[in-house]
Amino acid sequence: QRFLAAGIPLFPLKLSASQLKAGAADDAGAPLTSPRLRSYIEPQPGRPARSTCSTSIPTPQLPGRVVDHQDKMAAASAYQSSTSSPDWLNKGDNAWQLTAATLVGLQSFPGLVVLYGGVVKKKWAVNSAFMALYAFAAVWICWVTWAYHMSFGDKLLPIWGKARPALNQGHLIAQALLPATAHYHADGTTLETPAAEPFYPMATVVYFQCVFAAITLVLIAGSLLGRMSFLAWMMFVPLWLTFSYTVGAFSVWGGGFLFQWGVIDYCGGYVIHLSAGFAGFTAAYWVGPRSQKDRERFPPNNILFTLTGAGLLWMGWAGFNGGGPYAANVVASMSVLNTNICTAMSLIVWTCLDVIFFKKPSVVGAVQGMITGLVCITPAAGVVQGWAAMVMGVLAGSIPWYTMMILHKRSRLLKHVDDTLGVIHTHGVAGLLGGLLTGLLADPNLCNLFLPVTNSQGAFYGGVGGAQFGKQLAGALFIVGWNVAVTSIICVAINCVVPLRMPDDKLEVGDDAVHGEEAYALWGDGEIYDATKHGADETEHGGRAAVAPVSMTPS
Repeated sequence: QRFLAAGIPLFPLKLSASQLKAGAADDAGAPLTSPRLRSYIEPQPGRPARSTCSTSIPTPQLPGRVVDHQDKMAAASAYQSSTSSPDWLNKGDNAWQLTAATLVGLQSFPGLVVLYGGVVKKKWAVNSAFMALYAFAAVWICWVTWAYHMSFGDKLLPIWGKARPALNQGHLIAQALLPATAHYHADGTTLETPAAEPFYPMATVVYFQCVFAAITLVLIAGSLLGRMSFLAWMMFVPLWLTFSYTVGAFSVWGGGFLFQWGVIDYCGGYVIHLSAGFAGFTAAYWVGPRSQKDRERFPPNNILFTLTGAGLLWMGWAGFNGGGPYAANVVASMSVLNTNICTAMSLIVWTCLDVIFFKKPSVVGAVQGMITGLVCITPAAGVVQGWAAMVMGVLAGSIPWYTMMILHKRSRLLKHVDDTLGVIHTHGVAGLLGGLLTGLLADPNLCNLFLPVTNSQGAFYGGVGGAQFGKQLAGALFIVGWNVAVTSIICVAINCVVPLRMPDDKLEVGDDAVHGEEAYALWGDGEIYDATKHGADETEHGGRAAVAPVSMTPS
C-alpha cells in the first residue's frame, strides 16, 4: 500500500503480457522471463489474474491484461479513503494485535479456568474455576473505568499514571499513543526515543493490555484455591489491580522510573509473573491454610482437563509474547520462536528430573515445567538469541523444580504458607530467574530492535552489560517489595470487613456449601466407588445418587 501510495510501481506495469513472454527487459535491462512473474500477470486455467502486490488491495479482474498503474492507484485510494481506515492505520499490525490479545484472553478463559478446575480436589473444582472467571470479568470493568490510564496514561508520579476512564469513542478510535514512554538521555532533556505510537487505534491497546492485567489476577488465585472466602476475593481483585498492578505496569512499561532507567521486561516477567508469585504467596499467608485434610491429600480431579488448560496456556503464549512489540514485525517472530524453544526444553528437563529422583514421570510435573519455561522466557523473549532461549529452558526446568520439590520441604516459611498451586515457584521464582537471565543474555542487536534505551545489552556481551544486570536485580527488588507490602495492607483491610478464610464447615464440604453446585456427579475425591464407604443408593450428603455406580468387572 505504501509503495503504491508513493507512486512506485511494483513491476514494469507498461509491459504487455506478450512482451513478457518474449523475454522483454525492464528499465535496468534485467530480463523479465520469470515464470513466477508471468504467472502473476497472465490468467491461469480456472483462476483469475493476480496482482503482484502482497496486500489485500482489490484489483480489477481483467483476464489477459496487465493492470495499469492508474487502476492500482484507484484501487488503493478506494481501499484507504474510508473514515474507518485512516492513513495511519496498519491493518496487518492491527489484525495481529487483536489476535494476540484474544489469544492471551483465551489463556485465562477458558485456559486457566479449565486448568484450575481440573488440577484441584474434586470438591473445589467449581470454586477454583469460578475464582478465575470472576477475576477475568472484574478486571475488565476496572480497567476501562480507571486502571488503564493509571498504567499507561499521562504521568502522575514516577510509579503511577493519572486515573481516568478509557471509554470515550473519540479517544479510542484515534491513533494509539503511550504518552509517558518518550525516553530521554541522562540529561533529562534530550529525546532518545519518541513515545510509542502503534499504527492502530487506542482501543486495540486498551484491549491488549487488559487481558494481561486480567491474567495476573487469575494467577494470584492459584495461591488461594480451596479456602479463600469468595466475597473477600471479590473485594481483593479491584483493590489489588488498582494499588499494585498499575504501579508495576506504569513503572516498567508505561514510562515510569524503571522504564526510564532501562530495566528490561519484554512482556511481563516482572509486571505479571514476579508480581503474581509474590502477591499470591503474601495473600496466602494472610488468608491462612486449607483444612488439614486438604493439605494432606489434594489429588487432581481431572488431569485431562489440566492438560487441556495447559495446552491453551502454551499456545496462547504466542499472543502473550508475540504481541509485545506492538507490531507484526521480526521481533514478534523471534519472540514466538524463543518462547516455544524455552518451554519445550523446560518441560523436558523437569520431566527428566522427576524420573531421576522420583522414578516416575509426572504429568502434573510436566505442566509445571511447561509453565516455568513460559514464565522464564517472557522477560527476554524478543531480546535473546535461540541458543540463549535453550539455556534459559534448562535453568527454568531445574531451578524452580529444586525450589518446589526440595527446598520447599526444608524451608519453615515455605511449609508454613499454604500456596495451593505453588505459584511462588512457577511464577515468582521463574519470573525472577528470567529477569536476571535477561540481564546476562540480552543480545545488543536484538535490544536495538525493541528497547527504547539504545545500546542495551546483557552482561555476557561486556560493555554496559554489567550495569544492566544490576538494573534487573534492582527492578525485581522493587516489584517484590511493593507487592508484599501492598498485598499485606489490602488483605488486612479486607479482613476488617469480611473474613478472608471460609469457616471450617464450608471447608469440610467445598463447592456444594459455597455455591450450591458440584462439578461432577461422581463419588469421592479421586476414589473408586465403594458401597461400604459411599452407600449403595445415596450420596455422602444424604441425597439420591446422581448416577448409578458403574461396575468395572465383566458380568
